Amino acid sequence: MAIGREDYEDRKAAHIDKLNDAAYKASEEAQAQCDRAHRIAEHIPFGQPILVGHHSEKHARRDAEKIDRAMQNSVKMTEKADYYTSLAESAANNTAISSDDPNALEKLAEKIEVLQEKQTQMKAVNAYWRKHKTMKGCPGVSDDGAAKIDEQMKTAYSWVQENGPFERWKLSNNNANIKRLKDRLAQLQRLDEMPAEIIRFDGGEIDVDIADNRVKVRFDKRQDEETTTKLKSSGFKWSRSNQCWQRLRTKNALYAARRICGVGR
Repeated sequence: MAIGREDYEDRKAAHIDKLNDAAYKASEEAQAQCDRAHRIAEHIPFGQPILVGHHSEKHARRDAEKIDRAMQNSVKMTEKADYYTSLAESAANNTAISSDDPNALEKLAEKIEVLQEKQTQMKAVNAYWRKHKTMKGCPGVSDDGAAKIDEQMKTAYSWVQENGPFERWKLSNNNANIKRLKDRLAQLQRLDEMPAEIIRFDGGEIDVDIADNRVKVRFDKRQDEETTTKLKSSGFKWSRSNQCWQRLRTKNALYAARRICGVGR
């Protein structure tokens, strides 16, 4: 990926800061609404009912409505603050490998290697069990680990006892993950072959931006509703900061942009 590691980390940090900022603002508004309700309520004697027919009835009912509305807004803002806080925490703790990460290829290759080693180990453990019916002496398994597995196998299902400690679904799932990551690695390797280019069309341009890792579509003037609908249905989103329609840089994204904008190969 052409995007630099520092740029990627800066973007990630900026995204988290933006979410935390939104959470802080929502929390501040929640407190402001709560304070507003208390300021109105503090002028009402504790336990004072609405005096029906009294000249104060209309004013009292308006105050009650204002208090109720302010408290409802406070609850909504608190929920909004919790939502953005949760998003910020998820973004900070996210260990998924992003296509924007400049080290994505290396990380995917390392992850594939770890899973392949795990697959080899699971198969070896099962083969050792089928031959010896015990894990004692199995390479890569400690004495304590072997004793624990032997104990668990005593009460395991018959097909597990026949096949080995690692059930077939575990091997199958791990193998599926290896294939998925290999496919993604191949996709990113093909993506690296996409050159940066600007493709002009009547009324705008398509920008294959390697630095931002996006395919961007810019129009010279506001596009019609049909084109907007096509862009949205093809996964493009409007970026106010870049003033364009954009999508993660892939060959499919470029193909879609060309099709929508009427640009041939």
